Amino acid sequence: MKEAPKLNLKKSFAEFEISKKLIPGGVLGIRRPYNFVDGEFPIFFEEGKGGRVTDIDGNEYIDYLCAYGPVIIGNREPEIDDAVIEQIRGKGFCFSLTQTYQNELAEKLKELIPCAEMSLFVKTGSDATSTAIRLARSYTGKEKIMRCGYHGWHDWCVEGKGGIPKKLYEDVYEFQYNRLNELEDLLKTHGNETAAVIITPLGHPLAQKIEEPNEGFLEGVKALAEKYGAVLIFDEIRTGFRVTMGGAQVYYRVTPDMAVFGKAMANGYAIGAVTGKAEIMKQGESEVFISSTFFPNSLAFVAALKTIEIMERDKILDVIWEKGKYYMDNVQKLIDAADVGAEISGIPPMSFITFKKDPEKKYKKRRNDFYTHLIRRGVFLQPYHHGYICYRHTKEDLDYTISVIKEALENIRGEEQ
Repeated sequence: MKEAPKLNLKKSFAEFEISKKLIPGGVLGIRRPYNFVDGEFPIFFEEGKGGRVTDIDGNEYIDYLCAYGPVIIGNREPEIDDAVIEQIRGKGFCFSLTQTYQNELAEKLKELIPCAEMSLFVKTGSDATSTAIRLARSYTGKEKIMRCGYHGWHDWCVEGKGGIPKKLYEDVYEFQYNRLNELEDLLKTHGNETAAVIITPLGHPLAQKIEEPNEGFLEGVKALAEKYGAVLIFDEIRTGFRVTMGGAQVYYRVTPDMAVFGKAMANGYAIGAVTGKAEIMKQGESEVFISSTFFPNSLAFVAALKTIEIMERDKILDVIWEKGKYYMDNVQKLIDAADVGAEISGIPPMSFITFKKDPEKKYKKRRNDFYTHLIRRGVFLQPYHHGYICYRHTKEDLDYTISVIKEALENIRGEEQ
């Protein structure tokens, strides 16, 4: 199998040199080139439509990263964008007081999400998780937090500790997904001081396989939280409106005390939601201060209401699950045949191709070679982050992607024989 030709990325690289003089790191965080395959991936996109994106050099890709999750239907969805444009032109969206779309969306979440007796709205996933933690601490009168998963970039949970005083995270303890004994041991020590246990109901650690819960794991987490009087919070930023309309709590049949949502709820518009039992949420009435100039901006409410309407009307998630299963089943067959240490993990709406670690660290070259071949062939997947299926991915997109994955795996096998 011949090596795919390298992409022309001259404009991307030139723009990056400019941006590094203007923006710390050129672009922020996980979007920096070293989080992909440096020198092979574009750095700047120009546009997107449906399930595809185009970079500033004119290269088009089938987009399986979906803006790290928010694009659930597709880029530039006319019905959603038209609703937002109508709001801008017809009524406006940034006021000193709140428009009633807030209430409409909260009613919809109450209908869809088991734990959502009440909701409040913010702009990002980090806003949502931090608000939930603040509410839980106020409600319980306790300070310690048990956490499992990625919960954003705010002081209490960010992995990189630069610029953050130790006292701001010294009461936060981490346990590993599907390791119930780790949580139990932590709570034996700190349980009476624990305000909340926050966990991603589907395990998706950075650069590692996605894990579904072992039998009894989520139930065990809930039982331990109840035993020690801690608030159980599901971080459904990625799983909400993607696994089911009501999140992973519906799919796995475990209802937390609180949950946070974002990403797919508004198909790319900036919104996060904190939901939960009324008695906990009511801490936000007077005990806990939650306010932002932009939290009540109604464009994201309008976008979310329209997105949810379309998802229910067109059975979007049924289609995504069907497409994702077709993709995963076919990729698994290719992985089995190639036998080069590749693995596919996850569930049909969100999956991840990784490579098993080995003593010689061949997996690093295999991973780079694999994702280099994909991007050169116009398939946009990230080597350190799981991908997503969106509604606008076509059967042709999936078949083409499967054929490219086949090429990539055969190339790796051929090099090692």
